[in-house]
Amino acid sequence: MDIRHFRVDPGRKFKLDKRKPDDTSRVSKPAAAKGMRAHGEKLSGLQNLLYAEHKRALLIVLQGMDAAGKDGTIKHVMSGVNPQGCNVTSFKQPTALELDHDYLWRIHAAVPARGMIGIFNRSQYEDVLITRVHKTVPAQLLKKRYAEINAFEQMLSDNDVYILKFFLHISAEEQIKRFNQRMTDPAKNWKSSPADFKEREFFDQYQEAYEEMLVRCSTKSAPWYVIPSDHKWFRNYAVAETVVRTMESFKMKFPEAAHIETASSLS
Repeated sequence: MDIRHFRVDPGRKFKLDKRKPDDTSRVSKPAAAKGMRAHGEKLSGLQNLLYAEHKRALLIVLQGMDAAGKDGTIKHVMSGVNPQGCNVTSFKQPTALELDHDYLWRIHAAVPARGMIGIFNRSQYEDVLITRVHKTVPAQLLKKRYAEINAFEQMLSDNDVYILKFFLHISAEEQIKRFNQRMTDPAKNWKSSPADFKEREFFDQYQEAYEEMLVRCSTKSAPWYVIPSDHKWFRNYAVAETVVRTMESFKMKFPEAAHIETASSLS
């Protein structure tokens, strides 16, 4: 599978409705399951290298409509990762303290340190999505935020934070199907919220907001990948494939041990 197929290339025309949410790139479910097992083993080793080398950090950003599978992606893709080397941050409605600072303050505080993997469940992009759809920020200020976010991500990249951004793309039909499953499944019922159904009324407006976000903020140093997510198994496989290939491209090596004189040499 060519992961470049999912990348939004900077400076090129892009239409979200041209990307099919149910696309599987001719990958079968059994092949994806086999690939996930292999990726799990590779990711474990690559994380160990990342931590030992201590030269860079990896930041994975997950965005998507409600029920797109952000939690599920984290659970399945990162299942083999050592928790000591990975931090997950879920960005919900800002607290009073966070609102007393600029909108990137809480984001910067959660950026992973060198040697670590950081995962954002929602991110700085909430401030160009919700604010646009509900018109809570003036249009002129909203336009500035795209440039501010790009500059922020470039600064992180310049300081050895590699950024991978995934938009989990689902159809309106698949979203309502998952909402209904939550309502009927006791194990998932706690996830149901009247706010989810209220926000669903703005599905088309969110698609427009996401499209502009993808066009304006997919850069060479922080690319966006649009992952077809109607099929959970393919979503997980495509994200895992992208993460593993990206980390392999770092060409990491274990550092040499510091020279320690033996007892015999000291006598």
